[in-house]
Amino acid sequence: MTEEITYNAIDFSRQYFLLRKKEGRIYSDGEVANLPEINKQHPYYNEWELRKRSGNQLKKWLADKKRPLQILEIGCGNGWLSALLSGIPLSQVTGIDINTEELNQARRVFDQNKNLEFFDCSLQDERLIKHQFDMIVLAASIQYFPSLKTILNDSIKHLEPGGEIHIMDTHFYDAKEVPAASKRSKDYFTAIGFPEMAEQYFHHSLEELRSFNHKILYDPHSIMNRFKKGKTPFYWICVKDNA
Repeated sequence: MTEEITYNAIDFSRQYFLLRKKEGRIYSDGEVANLPEINKQHPYYNEWELRKRSGNQLKKWLADKKRPLQILEIGCGNGWLSALLSGIPLSQVTGIDINTEELNQARRVFDQNKNLEFFDCSLQDERLIKHQFDMIVLAASIQYFPSLKTILNDSIKHLEPGGEIHIMDTHFYDAKEVPAASKRSKDYFTAIGFPEMAEQYFHHSLEELRSFNHKILYDPHSIMNRFKKGKTPFYWICVKDNA
């Protein structure tokens, strides 16, 4: 069983990296060092403008705690957001991912950040079993976990009392919208040449959050935000320990 899990993780990591490369989402070291700032002519410039906004909002939210913070980012990729959050005074940031290629780049690019570390592992790794965090961040990564309930419950186990989980830069759907969203993703992955990735990409609904102590900090469909210029299409959700 262990060998099967290890193989699947390696296979997914490789396919994910190749997909990102095909999409043009693998960046040079110089580009990663400057993220979320990127050349205006870059095809993903508008996307990075949204991520810059959400990243800075999260950084301000955490900095306003005005106390030392142990921060964990799950699915950190090339590490740009972890690096941004490491700029919070008195913070210690840990980024984890199973995508070895991007994680090695993160270590290489942000090696000078002494309060920042990266681990090639999952949340269940023995290096994290007894480690508790004040803040856990899932930015543009929750869609790669098949069970929202499982990843949130596992994350809560790693929270200090009063800690928070922040979910950002990810679509959430009404339950009735999930089948259509799944079909769109399957069609996209098939068209780009990675049909197997449709089985590794999951669409979560807002209803799945009902059993958790959570607050929606940003709702893209609210009356206030629906017609706002330059609005992000993603929810920002804060989950706390149910206790």
